[in-house]
Amino acid sequence: MKLRYSTTSPFVRKVHVLAIETGQIDKIELVKTNTSDPNSDHGKDNPLNKVPALVLDDGSKLYDSRVICEYLDAQSGGKFFPPAGPARWTALRRQALADGMIDAAILRMIESRKPENLRSAEWDKKQKLKVTQGLDALEADHLGPQLDIGTMTVSIMLEYLDFRFKAEDWRTAHPKLAAWHKTFCERASFKKTLPHD
Repeated sequence: MKLRYSTTSPFVRKVHVLAIETGQIDKIELVKTNTSDPNSDHGKDNPLNKVPALVLDDGSKLYDSRVICEYLDAQSGGKFFPPAGPARWTALRRQALADGMIDAAILRMIESRKPENLRSAEWDKKQKLKVTQGLDALEADHLGPQLDIGTMTVSIMLEYLDFRFKAEDWRTAHPKLAAWHKTFCERASFKKTLPHD
């Protein structure tokens, strides 16, 4: 299999961590992809020109981290996506919340890179509110020690905030979340996949 990736994408990191945790990373060839390169042939693997995109051995393609993660998990026996029932809906809800917070953080990062006269403080404020409300909801959640698609995505999202918004301290106002995250970021799969420019 071939995985289109970048070293900064938290969505790629979800796939990378899951592939390591399920013992499939050696079956995947990593293809570094610059999604903003107009000469890239990435569109043939994902018409949205986004990463991650996974090309399977039979040539078929999967895109979006949620789809790729569920595919890889199914290939390895279904450890990350709980079976139907309350645990599944909790894991999927947490994944959806963390993915949405990542989306908002990425939009903030993109806005911050615009020329100052083109930036919108109101837009940044709206996106930051989504992240703050998400952090508050996670602080009130009962996150446990289990590693599933929900807790994995939450941890990756928190490390993305550290990567792109170091000056904004989320830990002080969310001590339970910070203590929970501390145990997760010690996993070898997380240490091997830290984002970098």
